[in-house]
Amino acid sequence: MTNSQVWFRGVRSSKFRHVYGVPFKRERCYDNIKITRNAHDSNFCAVNPKFVAVVTEVAGGGAFLVLPLDHTGRLDFNASRVTGHKGPVLDIKWNPFNDNIIASCSDDCTVKLWHIPDGGLSMHLTEWLVELHGHKRRAAHVEWHPTAENVLFSAGFDYLIFVWDVGKGEATKVIDCHTDVIYCMSFNRDGSLLATTSKDKKLRVIEPRSGIVVSEGTCHQGTKASKCTFLGNQGKVLTTGFSRYSDRQYAVWDQHDLGAPLTCETIDSSSGVVFPYYDCDTNMVYLAGKGDGNIRYYEVVDEAPYVHFLNQFLSGNPQRGLGFMPKRGLNTAACEVFRFYKLHTSRGLCEPISMIVPRKSDCFQEDLYPDTAAPLPSLSARDWLSGMNAPPVLISMKTGVTITTHKPRTASKDAPAMQPQDANNRKKFAFLSRETTPDYRPLVTWHEDNYADNHVDNNIAQINEKNQKTNLNQTTKFHQLQKMFGKQGGDEQPVPLYKQINQGDVFSTENELRLAFNRQGDELRIAKKQLQNSQQRVRELEQQVAALQSRLQRENS
Repeated sequence: MTNSQVWFRGVRSSKFRHVYGVPFKRERCYDNIKITRNAHDSNFCAVNPKFVAVVTEVAGGGAFLVLPLDHTGRLDFNASRVTGHKGPVLDIKWNPFNDNIIASCSDDCTVKLWHIPDGGLSMHLTEWLVELHGHKRRAAHVEWHPTAENVLFSAGFDYLIFVWDVGKGEATKVIDCHTDVIYCMSFNRDGSLLATTSKDKKLRVIEPRSGIVVSEGTCHQGTKASKCTFLGNQGKVLTTGFSRYSDRQYAVWDQHDLGAPLTCETIDSSSGVVFPYYDCDTNMVYLAGKGDGNIRYYEVVDEAPYVHFLNQFLSGNPQRGLGFMPKRGLNTAACEVFRFYKLHTSRGLCEPISMIVPRKSDCFQEDLYPDTAAPLPSLSARDWLSGMNAPPVLISMKTGVTITTHKPRTASKDAPAMQPQDANNRKKFAFLSRETTPDYRPLVTWHEDNYADNHVDNNIAQINEKNQKTNLNQTTKFHQLQKMFGKQGGDEQPVPLYKQINQGDVFSTENELRLAFNRQGDELRIAKKQLQNSQQRVRELEQQVAALQSRLQRENS
């Protein structure tokens, strides 16, 4: 008997064999969210180390919610949203190199980029940075290039994939090799190849700059949606889909030969679409079904059978979508290797789920956290479009995990859409919301053709400068406030200014003051909410400090 025939199928050794999922406590979840009920096969959730974004249900148009990561608990019913789309939002993705920029695509055939301030939204956001027009039917999916800056891909129901240079606000390439609806897009590690699945049951590997199909093959035989993801730098693609008899499957393919799968296994007989999530650092792939509560995870290796089952996270609450945190946002002290953000179907809850490797030591585990992708681009859009490829920039999880980026909005001739749409109105509201200090000096009587020449002091230059800025036909906000709240006393006072203007101007001023009063009330409510969140955070930190002190006392004793 040969050595190949003598083998024992025992327990396979792996440092990820005992990975388990831990859902966050209720107070650390995001509650009271009106999650969208759209039947589109998308995640409807996007996360980065600063924000969590969730597509919400609205009566008309499209909107999604953006919350700072630490704003947990029950959400205010009137929380601010991004509401600039005219149709339902179908997909959202954060820019990997700028934690304040998010891209969204919608039923209105447009792709838009939004800037989210660091503190979150204080009012509904209707102004986009860039609006991209090109799709003739609804835009279904968006995907950022993993290494090139300002390169965005969008797939629509017109069977087209647009390659956008968002810095210029224009399309640089249109990929038109598909014959039916596109289900999924996935890049390899350096972004030189793009894998897609389609309703025509085809899996394609495409060179994205030229649009040439490198390889093509029949994927899963089922009629429901199939998904795909590149397995890092291994030259393989993993797909999930359905068999001819509606069993859920996963398959591994060689990216250069899609004629037959390297391996194909049946998962179960459920009906929900399975979404794959691959972690390049740990070589683990997570399979999560839409409509069920299970998350299965596997370890990917170079030899057959290529995928080894590890375990699964079971939950009785089905999921409508899942977002995941980039590796640089994980908690290394708790040996967290992956984190999902689960959207519940039955209640408006976004629940984080941490995947933990059980380790006793609190020290940094170098074998679990190799250098990961940094929020820095390897190439500019021009370099990548000219044919250059580069691996992602790497940072250490031990020292560089807190790196986040913020880029101010810039205006250029190539991108006029980057200008705010009503910046002038915003300046007016900001002026009205400022506290006004009343001036009780006596008013000067103005003449029709002259500037005021009474009460002239020695500094004639200052009086002339003031008189040039204010005249009869240009009544400033300062004078309007002064005429309403100034003294209206005896004969020794000069004639008040409000008697020299008509009644319509006074009515207009009252409206503006009422707007300012309402705006200040909104700001007070927002400040109270932020104060409550900060107090809750202080309580959590105090509990952590007390726990650490008790542990130190036990260790010393």
